[in-house]
Amino acid sequence: MAFFSSEYECKLDAKGRLVLPAKIKAQLPESGGTELMLRRGFEPCLVLYPLLEYKKIYNKIAGLNEFNEEFRMLQRNFFRGNALVDLDTMGRFLIPKPMIKYSQLEKQVIVVGMGNRVEIWNPDLYEKYLINDQSEFSKLAQKYLD
Repeated sequence: MAFFSSEYECKLDAKGRLVLPAKIKAQLPESGGTELMLRRGFEPCLVLYPLLEYKKIYNKIAGLNEFNEEFRMLQRNFFRGNALVDLDTMGRFLIPKPMIKYSQLEKQVIVVGMGNRVEIWNPDLYEKYLINDQSEFSKLAQKYLD
């Protein structure tokens, strides 16, 4: 199982490629090769999964009853925002232009390890989704981890 953590300041090149930070790349399962799944996040970010982790989610969503309208809506919106990407020999992958637009990525990006996945953010948007009050953070942790 992958274990991604920490924040990394990175840059997109002129072609829209991102070099994965070495510590993130080192956590990729060797059996997964160089293929990763990139999808639109629920927030305005991108989410990168090793294929093994993505398949767990895929199986849950693909297994929903297609005759249920809500399930079809979830499936449609989940699967439309996915792209299989390949790491090149330099550890880079190309982010599709519609995904760059969706997540409002520019030259500077923040890459965040999120346990089994990695989020890719525009730094200004990322700040809006962080908890800045440590007391609030503590209460949230207590609510879900106690």
